[in-house]
Amino acid sequence: MPVPTRVLTVAADRPGAYPTIGSALLEAPDGATVAIAAGTYAETLELTGRSVTLQAEDGAEVVLDGSGADWPTVRAVDGSLTLRGLVVRALDHFAISVDRTELTVEQCTVTGRTRSAISVHASTAFTVDRCTVSGAETGIVVEGASGQILDTTVREISGDGIVVGLGADPLIRGCTITTCGGRGVYVYQYSRPELTDTEIANTGTEGVGVAHGSTPVVRRVTVHDTRGPAITFAPGCGGTVEALRPSNTAEPALLLADGVTVEVIDASQAAASGGGQVDELLGELDQMVGLPGVKAEVRGLVDEIQVDEWRRTAGLSVGAVSHHLIFAGAPGTGKTTVARLYGKLLKALGVLPKGGFTEVSRRDLVGQYIGHTAEKTAQVFEKSLGGVLFIDEAYTLSRSAGNGGDFGQEAIDALVKLMEDHRDEIAIIVAGYTAEMDDFLAANPGLASRFSKTVEFENYSPSELLRITGRMVAGGDYQLDPAAGPPLTSYFDRIAHGANFGNAREARRLVEGMRKAQSQRLRALGRMPTTDELRSLLPDDVQVAAGS
Repeated sequence: MPVPTRVLTVAADRPGAYPTIGSALLEAPDGATVAIAAGTYAETLELTGRSVTLQAEDGAEVVLDGSGADWPTVRAVDGSLTLRGLVVRALDHFAISVDRTELTVEQCTVTGRTRSAISVHASTAFTVDRCTVSGAETGIVVEGASGQILDTTVREISGDGIVVGLGADPLIRGCTITTCGGRGVYVYQYSRPELTDTEIANTGTEGVGVAHGSTPVVRRVTVHDTRGPAITFAPGCGGTVEALRPSNTAEPALLLADGVTVEVIDASQAAASGGGQVDELLGELDQMVGLPGVKAEVRGLVDEIQVDEWRRTAGLSVGAVSHHLIFAGAPGTGKTTVARLYGKLLKALGVLPKGGFTEVSRRDLVGQYIGHTAEKTAQVFEKSLGGVLFIDEAYTLSRSAGNGGDFGQEAIDALVKLMEDHRDEIAIIVAGYTAEMDDFLAANPGLASRFSKTVEFENYSPSELLRITGRMVAGGDYQLDPAAGPPLTSYFDRIAHGANFGNAREARRLVEGMRKAQSQRLRALGRMPTTDELRSLLPDDVQVAAGS
């Protein structure tokens, strides 16, 4: 049985609680969480070889104020540190400084003055997520580290907003970097960051500066109102610049020194390369039988993505958009086919790099012992990055489904965490009956918020099933006798209201039955059938298949 996390409470005026954060840390075991009540704590913290979480109590404003000290407000070495929901202040030193430490900073406000607000050095993993960093000489410095800076605002910085050095390769995504005396982002010393879907504005020099053999990937970055160019590459550097959106910058907006090896794909090229394919894929969607509501929903999603791209190009703000969907409805209504098309559309629109499709069910995610499920789920998830992960009958993972509940629940909990960590790198589509999918969403408090929309797939009408049957027949190089239409429609009308109605699966089963009935009929002729006889499916074949 797993050991529950030890939680220590800090509240200066609460009997039984620790009066200071430092006193709680003295007694906190590794892996403990220190929950801090509202207030300002004039403390500095130094942690070596520790693994702890410091977080504000729900709704509490907690200020960790080291502005009077001559050393970092929070310093960690050789450990693991999570800071959540805190205000961390410094004046003449780092606000947060870590070496060889797995750092997570979530929903924090970090301020400084004469040094870097956040410094990450030689760490194998770090995350700065939904934070605000301001007032420092440098906003965030990443040296020799791998990690991610997500949905974070860096503003009012006297020098560079974000500095990436010593071969670091972080992902910087969905950030706003503005009002910097120097560069918005400076990349040097052979670093390889990926900078994507980020806005850089009002910088004293260039928006992004690249030097000393670095090779960044810059995608869909908006740079405006800068005193220097949008991006500069020094000699010996390389990388990729795709769909750069510069406005009111020094000219040229993209300044490349002689001899650099940079692949440049401008916004118009990216749009042109994907636009025709988008129309072609939407044409495929339109060719599907029925599904008017589904087609309207998918077109609406495509329109929203396209308009967001235009807004970015115009330098306007764009809200966060989730590409995860719920496909609700009975089996055989085209959910898998539409999911495949959706992945291809996201690739054509430049949202996902691969547009691949991975279809899984409960058995592909759930293991046979504690811990095995999280491992299997992570492997499937990582394999699907850059494309669509389609989870059929997803409701079977929830405890209420009664299928080995806790292991399925472990898969759901792992998915929620992975979806948060890789929000823009994958589209997850969960599918199943409408009522059961409601139970699935209730299985984890954070699950429903991860999905942007529920797309309802209605049952096919008898006339639509007749059209589907006709396509299946023609696809097999058969020909349906016109007189077979009425008995087919009558059959579909009779079964359409059954509890286990399979929609297009019923049509496929019936076509297979018709072919078998035709084979028996032709064998009984006692001669070689003509070509027309080999192709024709007659009303009698329908009656035999419908009765079997």
